[in-house]
Amino acid sequence: MDVKKIIDKYYLKNNSARNVLLSHGKAVSRKALEIAEKNKHLNPDIQFIKEASLVHDMGMILTDSPEIFCYGDKEYILHGVLGAEILKKEGLEKHALVCERHIGVGITLRDIKENNLPLPKRDMIPISIEEEIICLADKFFSKKKNNFFTEKTISEVIKKIGGHGKEKEEKINFLLKKYSLV
Repeated sequence: MDVKKIIDKYYLKNNSARNVLLSHGKAVSRKALEIAEKNKHLNPDIQFIKEASLVHDMGMILTDSPEIFCYGDKEYILHGVLGAEILKKEGLEKHALVCERHIGVGITLRDIKENNLPLPKRDMIPISIEEEIICLADKFFSKKKNNFFTEKTISEVIKKIGGHGKEKEEKINFLLKKYSLV
């Protein structure tokens, strides 16, 4: 399936939110492919990484996030599960898992309960190699206006993720080592 057709279906052409989705998705895709290249021995699915990177934030359009031109009525923390719902409806079950599992370094059931997050009560952590690679690549880029392609340094990534607690800092360090980035 052509993921760009799915993007076209939910994001109007020449729409600012579409530009955010595609600009950020392309930056994440490039980084994910760079990580995959360093880890050929793990046999990552390159075509899947290209596709899933582009649509990993598919659900942002349904959120109330005017800073990225999204005027829905849902909290941004829900963009992963909302994107997963869209992609499941389009028959892209595997891509949907990337949407749901890419936030932070994954969200655990414990995170949801302890922080009273408005998310389904289950673990949503990257499991497959491709999910981990896309999740990791996503941490290097922001969706801030005019800053889509500025890549964060490894120390900036660790600092940002580490700000969510020791467990998250350990997880990002684990992923950085696992995928030969440090």
